[in-house]
Amino acid sequence: MIAETMVTYTIEYDGKLYVIEDVPARVCRETGEEFFAPETVEHIQALVKGNKPPVRMIQTPVFHYA
Repeated sequence: MIAETMVTYTIEYDGKLYVIEDVPARVCRETGEEFFAPETVEHIQALVKGNKPPVRMIQTPVFHYA
């Protein structure tokens, strides 16, 4: 079963981690797999590559798996 919902999407681009909140997605209730419309993916790419300032900034710890 697929549910229409809003998700938080993370992407690494040009050595930086970006977090995009409230992204519309279709999510499989059984597997948790997320599906995005092509226009949603284009919008995410424009946000990451654009010059629009973020809504807020967060600090993220980074660990090396050893």
